[in-house]
Amino acid sequence: MTIRQTTLAAALALAAIGPARAEGLKPLHGQLIDLGDVSGVAYYTVERDGFRVVATLAKKDEDAVPVRVVAVLAPGQTLTLSTPREWGTPADAVDFIRRADTVLVHKAPAARADTVLVHKAPAARADTVLAHKAAAAVTN
Repeated sequence: MTIRQTTLAAALALAAIGPARAEGLKPLHGQLIDLGDVSGVAYYTVERDGFRVVATLAKKDEDAVPVRVVAVLAPGQTLTLSTPREWGTPADAVDFIRRADTVLVHKAPAARADTVLVHKAPAARADTVLAHKAAAAVTN
């Protein structure tokens, strides 16, 4: 059995058929995840430290190695899984939100999923660069 077949069999065995939508997920009941070119299944278990969310994802239509993401959510925490798309197009994303004793699963808002943080590094000072070059010349 190939990795793709194994992933598909696991998804079908665990998944509640249908796309992710804003609904409560029950412990050990799988949820099908569709992130465009990547899909998989997610479930959670109740642990002492919080709710352990496990998602196994793989690229569709290929024998790609699946990726497993594991996070323990405390009340009020969110886990977002997303796949980027071309510039200007919102990412495909899904949120797992822990609210009290419930884990909600729904498509992430497009604006939040497509947020890009930009940090402009300060320009290097010319005298610093020259000092480093001069020191290198002296030691060689």
